[in-house]
Amino acid sequence: MQQNLFNYRERPGHNNKLALPTDTTLGVDCLLRGVTIDSSFGGPAVHFQIFRRLFVDKYKWIDDQMYQENFALCQALPGPGSTKMLYCINVIHAGFLPGIVSFFVWSLPAAIGAYGLAVGIAQVNERLPDPVYALLSGLNAATVGIIVLAGVQLSQKAITDKLSRILVFFGATAGMLYNALWYFPVLMVVGGCSTIIWDRRWLQNLVKRFRTVHRRVPATVQDVEASESATELRETTTAETSEQRRKTPSTRSGDNTDSTPQSASNEAQATGNDRLQRPEERERIVPDALQMRVFSWKLGVTIFACFFITFIVTMTLRGVLSNRPRGFSLFANMYLAGTIIFGGGPVVIPLLREYVVAEGWVSPRDFLLGLAIIQAFPGPNFNFAVYLGALAAKGTSLPLAAGAVIGFIGIFTPGLVLHTGTMGVWHTLRGYRWFTSCLRGVNATAVGLVYTAVFRLWRIGYINGENQEGTSLETDPWWVVITATSFVGGMWFKLQAPVAILLGGTMGMVWYGIVRA
Repeated sequence: MQQNLFNYRERPGHNNKLALPTDTTLGVDCLLRGVTIDSSFGGPAVHFQIFRRLFVDKYKWIDDQMYQENFALCQALPGPGSTKMLYCINVIHAGFLPGIVSFFVWSLPAAIGAYGLAVGIAQVNERLPDPVYALLSGLNAATVGIIVLAGVQLSQKAITDKLSRILVFFGATAGMLYNALWYFPVLMVVGGCSTIIWDRRWLQNLVKRFRTVHRRVPATVQDVEASESATELRETTTAETSEQRRKTPSTRSGDNTDSTPQSASNEAQATGNDRLQRPEERERIVPDALQMRVFSWKLGVTIFACFFITFIVTMTLRGVLSNRPRGFSLFANMYLAGTIIFGGGPVVIPLLREYVVAEGWVSPRDFLLGLAIIQAFPGPNFNFAVYLGALAAKGTSLPLAAGAVIGFIGIFTPGLVLHTGTMGVWHTLRGYRWFTSCLRGVNATAVGLVYTAVFRLWRIGYINGENQEGTSLETDPWWVVITATSFVGGMWFKLQAPVAILLGGTMGMVWYGIVRA
């Protein structure tokens, strides 16, 4: 797949022309298309399918190869994958301002709903009725099944060879064994460096050289004698073969007698060399119509520089200041989470829990309740940060609405800014194999973190009045059944996420009616 994305040629008969903007009504066009899809349920996997159907097949704003390239880029860079894809398509089609408009049309409806949910949860008492805890546990169990399904689907796209499979396993297991604010970025760096070393064949060449040197050093006198005997035998065989060739008459006449076998041999050798040639050594010709040259490379580099300056300043202040205002601390944590989240919405869950719940700003009960309900909302899952931001402002001088806005800006800005800068330099960067290899490793490792989210949510999914911090869902087999139902329904019976969530809540109430009532 990677070869198809980055090594394609202009094909005869292929429509390499894009539906380029032709008038001043494109902003309205993007707005209308955004309103059409802002009620999309089902998470990133469903969103990407909708985008392909609308913008590739129906409206033909981009072609299929451009879509695949953007998809790989959205998955490999941090931030909300489906949101970046929609933004990128609109920027390519109509320009920067229509792209920004499409982003707000896409994300604001669910963000407003998340804020309303936070306002309602903020008024809930500490102790809830027992049926509500059963409902919440059922919602959590169904949510775990949905996240497992998202992990499987992302793994199928991220795994392209044995190394990427190992990196998915590495990200999942390493994320389960330890947890810290700096830990996830380090895992992703390790994954990116691993694919660079593997794709450049540095490790393989080192092992090959070691084996060659080891074979050249005889261990005993017998090895030396055996080597000399083998050499004499090869020389004798070669001499006899040459003598037979000189004595054997040619069975063909004319000029083709020598040229035909030689040309066939050369052709076979050329074919073999072409097959053995690595993808990074092949000539790469990218049509002009498929170049992502929306911004100049200078503007792209400037955007990158400005972002990293703001990131370094924010993280430095976050570590230096002792008595930080809640608003700044919330923005810094969301900004950090938005910068290191690879893999989209499912990966954001364990990070946001560490950056909000571990800080003591949001209770585990409110976190799980919001997580379960947000899964049934349309639009991007990153709007969960709006819900958490509003609740984080509870009990401070900061209004709930201000906390929601801070969460929205902090979580969405890094991904969109980095993606905008990459669009300016992408046509240059994709010519470097080390860069695309690094993105492949980072993406595979980030997908493994989805299973880390499953593990951590599984351990706190069951809530009751006596333990509102949450315990493992394995305390009762019924919660395992709900998780399995959610996964199997989505995997093989096309059960949508909102329906799975409602079904999980209903099964939780059934459990309460049978066991506790």
